[in-house]
Amino acid sequence: MLRTHVAFVTAAGAVAAMAGLAILPFTLRAQPATSQHPVPASKHGNVVVMLCDGKTSLEVEGLKPGQRMSHEQATSVTRKLMDTWQREHPGERWEMAQAQSPAPANPPSESSAQPPAAPAKAPAQAQQQGDTYASFHERDFKVWQAETQKFVEEGKRVFHSDKLLGSTIGVSCDMCHPDASNTHPETYPKYQVQLQRVALLRDMIDWCIENPVKGKTMTPNDERLRALEAYIIAQRKGVPLDYGKH
Repeated sequence: MLRTHVAFVTAAGAVAAMAGLAILPFTLRAQPATSQHPVPASKHGNVVVMLCDGKTSLEVEGLKPGQRMSHEQATSVTRKLMDTWQREHPGERWEMAQAQSPAPANPPSESSAQPPAAPAKAPAQAQQQGDTYASFHERDFKVWQAETQKFVEEGKRVFHSDKLLGSTIGVSCDMCHPDASNTHPETYPKYQVQLQRVALLRDMIDWCIENPVKGKTMTPNDERLRALEAYIIAQRKGVPLDYGKH
């Protein structure tokens, strides 16, 4: 027998309209912004590190709670975790962030090679962009482009730094996701099993910081979180948006 839990929201004049929703075929549960994922119990009192799949884990020999690893130790641990994941998923691969075009089968000779294409030019002056920007000039475009790139570079810096991420064990994002590989920001929002709800990209970033990285979650307006999101999205430039995909 399916057990149902009913949540009623009452307001003046709304009782009759809600009568048809008295029974729901699923359980409604309020979910926290992030949730610390349970890790397997330690057999020898050491820290257990887990990948962001929420399953693959490893007890780090000699690493007691409150201690942190050196960068070299943390890299070694994450490589062992990745090796375990690969053995358990022989038909899958850890996709790199930037989709790479295959090299041509017969590269053209020097005599027949075409000159390289000219780089894309900035928009012409006084381009219209609705009511938000009204019009802008080439200098504006260059300034905006430079500021955006600077923000992305800051995200890259945080992504590769266990200290900036607030890791308590010396693990940084790049140890499992080199250059933001296998992050697929274009598939968000989507249902994430680890969170048991539909998540935005920043929700999953926070989950990873709290669990594999073993740091503290960040507030939505934290510049580090915003920069991380910008960097991960920038690494998938040119990939079609396909939200909800797994």
